[in-house]
Amino acid sequence: MGFLDFASAVGKKLGLGKSKEDDEAALRKEVEGLGLSVDGVIISVEGDTVTAGGKTSSQAEKEKILIALGNIQGVAKVDDQLAVEEPAPEASYHTVASGDTLWAISKKYYGAGNKYMVIFEANTPMLGHPDKIYPGQMLRIPPQD
Repeated sequence: MGFLDFASAVGKKLGLGKSKEDDEAALRKEVEGLGLSVDGVIISVEGDTVTAGGKTSSQAEKEKILIALGNIQGVAKVDDQLAVEEPAPEASYHTVASGDTLWAISKKYYGAGNKYMVIFEANTPMLGHPDKIYPGQMLRIPPQD
């Protein structure tokens, strides 16, 4: 638990900044639209900081919710206050730099570029294609098996 920092100038455009209620509803709709469960999840917004509280079913679901909330244009921080029903080892996070590829990121974290699909799958449904990553985007890097 704690804060995750994001590049607020990049990410999906949802048109945040209208009102606290509209922003919270838009973020909730975005997470639900990705097929992630927000039952028991409380999303609140204060300026450019989003707080995710409540409870989710798994560590992977929690991390995907946090990443989905943070990779939205206008969000600079996500305050992780989510509890997990089924604890598991936490993932690492990687902020994509210019020139990064999933292959290179996989080689950095796993010692083998050919494990890039592990990272891709860990970030679906937020990623639609392994070649569609952008600088400033945060990715979850699951622990090695």
